[in-house]
Amino acid sequence: MPTYEYEAVDPARGCEICRTGFDRVQRLDEPRLLVCPACAAAVRKRVCAPAIGRSIASLDNRAKAAGFSKLKRLGKGEYEKQY
Repeated sequence: MPTYEYEAVDPARGCEICRTGFDRVQRLDEPRLLVCPACAAAVRKRVCAPAIGRSIASLDNRAKAAGFSKLKRLGKGEYEKQY
């Protein structure tokens, strides 16, 4: 399930939670929040970068732990086993 960020439309009317912004885990088919769950002030969804959470190093480590090998290309048709 994705995490969405919300903030108060008018920070002067919001509580501490929606003034600074808050996260909400929601299913894709759920409607977006229109009001703050704490103070019922109007909120809007923030535009933010997605959190992928995976790096090449962690994927390499998982592949190595599962018994796979990684090959490095040396030249045309030549490969060297890295692990």
